[in-house]
Amino acid sequence: MKTLKTHSFILAVAVALCLQGCGTHKVERVRPDETIDLSGRWNDSDSRMTADAMVDQILSANWISEHLRHNKGERPVVIVGLVYNKSHEHISADTYIKDVERAFINSGKVRLVQAGDKREELRRERAGQQEFASMETAKKWGRELGADYMLNGDINSIVDSYGKEKVNYYQVNLELSNLETNEVVWIGDKKIKKYIKN
Repeated sequence: MKTLKTHSFILAVAVALCLQGCGTHKVERVRPDETIDLSGRWNDSDSRMTADAMVDQILSANWISEHLRHNKGERPVVIVGLVYNKSHEHISADTYIKDVERAFINSGKVRLVQAGDKREELRRERAGQQEFASMETAKKWGRELGADYMLNGDINSIVDSYGKEKVNYYQVNLELSNLETNEVVWIGDKKIKKYIKN
């Protein structure tokens, strides 16, 4: 009789735990631009906000008016190079780069050209057109838009923790360089600091 009660109790506890575990999972759709910070680590909101802030800094700096003055009002052509992740976390630098490129294009103040693998893919397509497309529609070689400036940078972090408290500090540094002269025409940074208490 005692073992029957014990088995019944264990079964009741197992069923209750199973039901509790099944009932806690909830998925809710939210706006893509809504800021949700669950872990205190770098997230999509940090990437988007940092990219927007950095591009605002770049486009309000003196280099752009100097370029316009020396180039008869022609918008500068920018290529976004590498942004290195030197932080303590896995951060998708590609996502950050795409956010920067999006902000550049949406500003309308600069022209943007492809970099890296995407540029090579365009060149392979152009090469294929020389052989397989009609002469009237094949795109010609030697007409790429040369960049005037290249943007490069890095994402750094510092972690300070004690007991159940932690501070994650991030600093994104970007530099814009003149491709012809190697002159650095702009340097900027954006800092994010998060206090986490468990």
